[in-house]
Amino acid sequence: MTEREIIKAISMDHVSAVPKYLQLADSIVSNVKSGKFGKGMLMPSINILSDELDISRPTTQKAYKHLQQSKVMDSVPGKCYFITGNISKSPLRIALFFNKLSAHKKIIYDAFVQTTGVEVDVDLFIYNNDFLTFKNLLEPRLRDYTHYVIIPHFLDNNQEAAKIINRIPKHKLVLLDKHVEGVTGEFGSVYEHFENDIYSALAGAGTLVEKYNRIKIVFPESSYFPIEILTGFNLFCKEKKLSRVVINDLEEDKTKKGDLYITLIETDLVLLVERMVNMNFVLGRDAGIISYNETPIKKIIREGITTISTDFQKMGEEAAKLILNNSTAKVRVPFSMIRRASL
Repeated sequence: MTEREIIKAISMDHVSAVPKYLQLADSIVSNVKSGKFGKGMLMPSINILSDELDISRPTTQKAYKHLQQSKVMDSVPGKCYFITGNISKSPLRIALFFNKLSAHKKIIYDAFVQTTGVEVDVDLFIYNNDFLTFKNLLEPRLRDYTHYVIIPHFLDNNQEAAKIINRIPKHKLVLLDKHVEGVTGEFGSVYEHFENDIYSALAGAGTLVEKYNRIKIVFPESSYFPIEILTGFNLFCKEKKLSRVVINDLEEDKTKKGDLYITLIETDLVLLVERMVNMNFVLGRDAGIISYNETPIKKIIREGITTISTDFQKMGEEAAKLILNNSTAKVRVPFSMIRRASL
């Protein structure tokens, strides 16, 4: 094949939820499996492929590295990349059902596909916390996959969700992040213990938390977040005899010196940071912020936002291992506080 024919055979979807480097890697793997890209075939350079596919050079570089680690491709340093032909078709075909797209969901996805390997077919579906969308995505595909990995966060109809999830043979099911009441049988799961996690994280911070006059948790009224978060929060504040407030709408709240906020969603975090900047508050001194879910950007916002978070990398890896090991184990992922200037 000519270089032009190779590039034409590679497909990319620039509006897809799947990271571009994985799209590129998956497309190359598909061409190898079909026999279109044969053993020893020279691949376009990183610069040429990036320009032709209109993607960044680091994206192409990451895809090539991913394929080298999977032994689908190899290289002669400084000269060329080529197809090794070392690929075998896996019998596994996995459907991932994520409630939404976010920075931490991408961490889970990347860790999952990295652990399963490029020879495994993985399809991603997003249902935006809506049960009906979830049902319409899952029902027609109940016989299409060897495994179903589901993050079950719904704004409503949790009972109906359990009914449809129970239609999946349990040896094919892995639940991520939380359990669903009513889902029965022996199935695998990688989960958080929301009540204990927030309680332990706040208790471990000691005087850094207790120095504030009031602790406010921003818990949107229409929310998919587990109510157990509030249970753990209230228990901690009650035992430590700390003043506490549950806020449903941050815009209706008035910020005062001595307030410590716990935010669950990123829009509330942004609103709160902007508000404190406008009030000339020094984070960690005049008022504090703890944000749920660690993401790289929180390391640098206002010299660092303190986070309480599960290990999303481990969550993705452990889910993949359950499938690869044909296991129905229940794996609780670690949860911790990363202390930064905002506390």
